[in-house]
Amino acid sequence: MGRKKGQEIDGVLLLDKPEGGSSNHALQKARRKLDAKKAGHTGTLDPFATGLLICCFGKTTKICGAMLNVDKSYRATLTLGSETDSGDLTGEVVQQAAEFAGITLAQLETVLPQFLGVIEQIPPMYSALKRDGKPLYEYARQGIELEREPRQVTIYDIQIAEFSATEIVLDVFCSKGTYIRTLAQDIGRALGCFAHLRALRRTSVGPFKLTDAITLEDFQTLENPQSVLLSLNDLPPDLLPEKLRQKETL
Repeated sequence: MGRKKGQEIDGVLLLDKPEGGSSNHALQKARRKLDAKKAGHTGTLDPFATGLLICCFGKTTKICGAMLNVDKSYRATLTLGSETDSGDLTGEVVQQAAEFAGITLAQLETVLPQFLGVIEQIPPMYSALKRDGKPLYEYARQGIELEREPRQVTIYDIQIAEFSATEIVLDVFCSKGTYIRTLAQDIGRALGCFAHLRALRRTSVGPFKLTDAITLEDFQTLENPQSVLLSLNDLPPDLLPEKLRQKETL
């Protein structure tokens, strides 16, 4: 018996990815619920991260390329006092502040402005960037650290959402290519106490907002899952390739 190929379904799903599991795992669960033939997403979230995952089906997969270049927003929770090899809670502690009692709000407010605007980041070893055909994280898992060239990114805004002496929550609006784990690490070093990400939640991707998303759990319970998809006509015209834009206006 042949494998079922799925239906020709076009549309974009704004999915609130749960913690744990890969972005592709969440995408495939949504694809199976829709019984869609073709699917893709516009940017990976780490397994520990949650929030907005743009899932595209059918013809709307053609916006994936344009969506790689858009700005994004995140809510990042930083644990202060230690730095990990991965930059987040899944890694091993590699540096720790001695007798750390916490920071003051004034210290944080003094440090944050230096991260606004165009800044340079060194991509983390625990990333999907490739060297000689292998992603960096494969080298990192073998205990190998390679030289990485700094990259320019833009941090448009950082707001303090919550503050305590040992943990801070920041709302970050940034350009494509920004590593929030690296930003957390660099902020911790600037504070002189080290830091790593305890949690990360993506709140916007280009014109799309987390407030309009549905959780994977709720999506799985829908009788008519296609009802929550955005159609081609619902998408901003500048995201559509010219040929597809012309077809939709005919």
